[in-house]
Parts: sequence; structure tokens; C-alpha cells
Amino acid sequence: MSYRLLLTLAIWLVLGLMPLALGSWELAMFGQLLVYGIAAASLAFIWGEVGLVCFGQALFFGTGAYVMALTSKGMIPGIPDSAWLGLVLGIIGGALAAAILGGLLFFGVGLRSAYFGIVTIAAAVIGERLATNWRYIGGFNGLLDVPPLPLPGGTDSADPLMGYLLVLSFAFLSWLLLLALQRAPFGTVLRGIRCDERRMLSLGFSVPVYKLVALAVSGGVAGLAGALFAIQFSFVSPAVIGLALSTEILIWAAVGGKAVLMAAFIGALGVKWVEGALSESIGAYWLLVIGLAFVAVIVIFPHGLLGRLLDTGLPKRLRRP
Repeated sequence: MSYRLLLTLAIWLVLGLMPLALGSWELAMFGQLLVYGIAAASLAFIWGEVGLVCFGQALFFGTGAYVMALTSKGMIPGIPDSAWLGLVLGIIGGALAAAILGGLLFFGVGLRSAYFGIVTIAAAVIGERLATNWRYIGGFNGLLDVPPLPLPGGTDSADPLMGYLLVLSFAFLSWLLLLALQRAPFGTVLRGIRCDERRMLSLGFSVPVYKLVALAVSGGVAGLAGALFAIQFSFVSPAVIGLALSTEILIWAAVGGKAVLMAAFIGALGVKWVEGALSESIGAYWLLVIGLAFVAVIVIFPHGLLGRLLDTGLPKRLRRP
């Protein structure tokens, strides 16, 4: 077992032991940060494996959040008001939104690289504008009083300890799922597509289908993060589906390590924590500092601050000779 994998497992262990050292308020804050970490890992999956730089990751995040809110509040005709059902539908909603977007972009013309990023920027802007003007989902004000997830023992996710453990559990499961896909034959094909699409086509692989499935998986994980966001914050608004959050998710992944799931996850936690500290100390200037830091990291550390440190690598059978 490599030291990088041991370090990754040690980070999960530390996160699991945090309730022993933190109070209720700190646990609630860290639970919210974990949600952002899941979103960053979902982007790192398609960015690192397929080379798709998605500027619209908040589309899938926001879809999961809104579906969760609408379902748990009983606002969807014919569907019972169940928070757990809302969580499942939030994941499905994020995956479906990604699949629809991928179907429009990957088949036919087959957009990739910068063109894919430009279109996803436009999609994020359109999504936020639609959410702002759609009264059924709350319009500009969004949806308030999203109920928490009921848990065994008469508790729910509104309890800081239970909410933290719930989000941490889903974060760990998401990491395991994405890591397993990376190490499966499916991940090998995705890396081949990232390196040379034409060659993979000549070998008989349906490149658009593989890219669509990868984007749908990423969207489903982002939808999970959005659903957890809705129950953590008890509200959703158009901001969770727009360009600003999409850009933030991109920054988190790039700073941590765009091609390494755990690095992107920790990058989100670190950047959001630094944002909070800077906003308290220097006010609105924190945006300038974060922007300059982002540029510096991209130029000096193209693999991110933690990319090389937390890159667990591939099994020997998947390594290039």
C-alpha cells in the first residue's frame, strides 16, 4: 500500500474523528464544507478522467437541490413528501440533467475542449435565469424551510452531529464510487478518450456514449451534493444553479488537484475555509485575494496544491508499460 493511499485514508479517519474535538457549531460548519467537497470531487472525475472542463457543474448541483426541496415539501404532484425520496430523486435529477446536456453536446458535432466549456458557461447562465423567473420553484427568493432528513432514533439531519456524520458518510461513499470507476475498465476507456478520441473511435469504442455516461455519473454525484446542501441550509435559491457557483467549484478542484478526487475534495474544504477567514478580516477584498491565489496556483502548481501528494495512482495492471 502506497504512502499516498495511507495519507488519503488517514484524512478520512481524521474527518471521522472530528466530532470528538469540535463543538456543535463547528460540526455544522464542517458538514456544510463537506457538501462542497463532494461537488468538487464530481468535477474532478470528468476533468481528470475525460479532460472535460465543465463550467456548468452547478447546473447538476442546483438540480439536485431543487428536486430535493420540491419533493420534501410535497410540491411535485403525485410524489409523496419524503425527504429520503427527495434525496434519491435529487441524485437522479442531477444525473438526468447531465445526460441531457451531454446528449446535446457529444452527439453530432461532438463538442470538446474549450468549446464544451463555453457551452456549459452559457447553460449555467440560462439555468440561473430560468430559476430566477420560475415562480413555481420560488423565483428569485427560492424555496425556504426545506425539512431535514429523518434518521433512526428519533433524530434528523438538523442535529449538528448527525448531520455531519450523514454528509461525511455520503462523501466517503461518493469517493469510493468514483475511485472504483476510475480503476475499472470504464475508467481506462475514459483515459484513452482523454488522450486520443480518434484512436478510441478507430478501436471501436463509442466515444460519445462513454463521455455521456461519465458526465451523467458526475452529474449524479453533484446532484447528491446539491440535495445535501438543501437539507443542510434548509433553503435553495437560483444562486445554487448558476455561473458563480460553477466557477467556485472549478476553483476548488483546480486548487486542490483537478485530476485527483481527494485533492479536489480537500481543495474545496480549504478554499471555503480561507474564504470565510478572509471575508472576516479584509471584507470584500477577499475576492481579489482568492482570484490572485487561484492564478498563482494554476501557474506554479498545474497539478494543484495536493494533486501529486494525494494521487493514489492506478493498479499495476492499468499502468502504462
